[in-house]
Amino acid sequence: MRFHFKTSYDQDINLFIDARKAVSYGLLVAAAFALPFVIDDFYLGEATNVLIWAIAGLGLMLLTGQTGQASLGHSAFMALGCYATVLMIEAGVPFLLALPLAGIITGVVGALIAIPALKLHGVYLAIATLALAILADDIIVLLGPWTGGVNGKIAPDIVIFGQALNRWSNPVEWYYVVLVVTIIVTLFYRNLLRAPMGRAFAAVRDSEISAQAMGVDVARTKTIAFGLSCAITGVGGAFMGMFAGAFNNETFNFLLSIQLLMMIVVGGLGFIHGAFLGAVVIAFLPQLLSIVSDTIGGGVAIPGLEAAVFGGILILFLLFEPMGLYGRWLKIKVFLELFPFARKDMFKRQKSYLKTERLR
Repeated sequence: MRFHFKTSYDQDINLFIDARKAVSYGLLVAAAFALPFVIDDFYLGEATNVLIWAIAGLGLMLLTGQTGQASLGHSAFMALGCYATVLMIEAGVPFLLALPLAGIITGVVGALIAIPALKLHGVYLAIATLALAILADDIIVLLGPWTGGVNGKIAPDIVIFGQALNRWSNPVEWYYVVLVVTIIVTLFYRNLLRAPMGRAFAAVRDSEISAQAMGVDVARTKTIAFGLSCAITGVGGAFMGMFAGAFNNETFNFLLSIQLLMMIVVGGLGFIHGAFLGAVVIAFLPQLLSIVSDTIGGGVAIPGLEAAVFGGILILFLLFEPMGLYGRWLKIKVFLELFPFARKDMFKRQKSYLKTERLR
């Protein structure tokens, strides 16, 4: 068992708990950079897909996991980030400038939409954002001269320092581009949680009434959270569309929002690690189902199999492990550290809630 003796308040907001954690995460990053040397191009493409899902998941995690605001409309912001990036590249804007600009545009649009939408709470907010995701499908079709409508668009190559990168021709370089962006987004997320704004997010999540009593501007905090969440998700959407090679209105339908929400719930709501663990499930489960259907069903596709399995997994986690995969790992870790003194009800769910929050 390891103990951390704190001698200053700064230790609560350090980037890493101790040197051992810093070394372990450093080794993890080194392993990620070395991955192209140990796996083939197919699995490298799958690893790239995992990182793209993780970026989008971190965006939704910031809103739902850290601020407690449910959203089923983030597929619309993924579409906005993707189309904005591609249109700017086609207009001659360099990729290294187009990607962050698309994130900023998506974040600003998300913040503007959040001003009226975040007056709603709980299931009403989820329904409003779901309507936004469904509406985005029609908007993409109506803006056919720019978006390509139902025919969609072909994603251009990424040009960095004069070198054109294509997912099929340059899978290693593509992987490194996505990996670097993933690291930047993760560090931004982690540092945001250490900042006063990140503490305000957690306060709003736990109790809006208590946060307001402590001087937190709830409306401003929720709007900023929604804007930042949309910006990060927009970057993930840009990579997703360009990774697919071709995309249209069906690429970013509302089912993508459902998958995104399921991903962070299964991975572990409120944990950075949860976005990555959930991304692994989302990225590799369809491949596993495809292998199983080919082996058992003789290659015959089973309609609705993927949606049914995803739904079943989500229900099982909600019933038996609400803290997700990372929460289960924490429980195992604590049990091993405290054995034989660990108690069964140590992680018992809190069933009571503030009376002030009861009608929200």
